[in-house]
Amino acid sequence: MAEEIIKGVVIELDFAVINGAELLYNTTEKVLKDNDIAFNSRVEAQYLAGNNCQFALTKYFGDIKTKKTPQKAAKDINEAFVSALTSAVPNAVTASFLAFIKALSSKGVKVVIATRANIELVKSAFESVLGENVSLYHETSQIYGSAKADAWRRACASGDLRSNMSVAIAGSGYSVKGALLAGLGVLAVVNDRVAYQDFGGANDVVKTINSKLADKVLSILKVS
Repeated sequence: MAEEIIKGVVIELDFAVINGAELLYNTTEKVLKDNDIAFNSRVEAQYLAGNNCQFALTKYFGDIKTKKTPQKAAKDINEAFVSALTSAVPNAVTASFLAFIKALSSKGVKVVIATRANIELVKSAFESVLGENVSLYHETSQIYGSAKADAWRRACASGDLRSNMSVAIAGSGYSVKGALLAGLGVLAVVNDRVAYQDFGGANDVVKTINSKLADKVLSILKVS
């Protein structure tokens, strides 16, 4: 008997559904300002975006010759960002987003919703869709504002998905690249904070997720 091929979708909740890029910028700005360290869009793009937060801050702090500790700053940014994300989830899980998930799961597509937010605190927002075909996955990546290939592979593994049979819903140019390197098809969601990034290779780039987008995902997956 032939093995059943399961098609899947991995959603980068933090940056494709929530405007996590803006939350992360504001969080980083506050932490660095509290440490008397300059921060702006240029610094974010030059040092942080798409890179390990601690390593990036180590380089930046070295360049500006501050004696502040990059390890502590990275830890503070991460903790504040996770807290902000966790608070933002309930308002981000709209009826339109839930309809998008239901449209996919009703066709037998498995959906993994990946987030850095506190899973136990946000789970109730997804109660109407969680089940055999829809699951939450907690990602602990330290990459600033995006997910690299290994994170996409971990998310796929959490749902027993094959990357080459799955589509990523990614919220940054760096996440698009990571998903492509992991072997997934990609639909990208762009907002003003990340619009300068390279979204090349994505099957399509959209402004928001809604139930109509499910048809595009199903088309990429060749699910009728």
